[in-house]
Amino acid sequence: MEPIRRQQLIEATMAAIDEVGLADTTVAVIARRAGVSTGIISHYFGGKDGLLEATMRRILGDLGESVRQRRVILEQNTARGHLRAIVEGNFDRSQVSQSVMKTWLAFWATSMHKPTLQRLQYVNDRRLHSNLSYQFRRHMDRDSARRAASGLAALIDGLWLRGALAPEGINITRAVALAHEYVDEQLAGTTAAAQ
Repeated sequence: MEPIRRQQLIEATMAAIDEVGLADTTVAVIARRAGVSTGIISHYFGGKDGLLEATMRRILGDLGESVRQRRVILEQNTARGHLRAIVEGNFDRSQVSQSVMKTWLAFWATSMHKPTLQRLQYVNDRRLHSNLSYQFRRHMDRDSARRAASGLAALIDGLWLRGALAPEGINITRAVALAHEYVDEQLAGTTAAAQ
């Protein structure tokens, strides 16, 4: 029963954040949405912060899975292919639904004030940068690869954020195309240019 209950509470958290924002998403609101007592949230998560952390871990797990799925279908094990998989995974439907986007935004804002959430954000940020750097490093010197990775990470975050805040929502096709163009520009003139 526990995994089902935990999943139910995570879904209720995202729905509540989507509807009323993080500030007005109380343990009572989440419990009511999930049809459970507030004590269940304390039992499983220790409170609202613990539930937000669990919710973000689930969203990050979905992100990792979307990138893994794209890597599985790569025709060739190229840096370009892996970089594209990372880009596309970050704009996967699991990352751009309204409730997930609002949860991400709430998480980022809250992580500046909560050490446990700040650590989770740091780990996520470092993981992205490390994966991008590793792929660029296959065709560039270390410093160039790090710069290219920093640029692509900023572009992914910036495109995602602009889309999240736009009244019309995110244009996934355009965002992915812009990020792919950046990858192609960075790899131009390297041994990856022919791949």
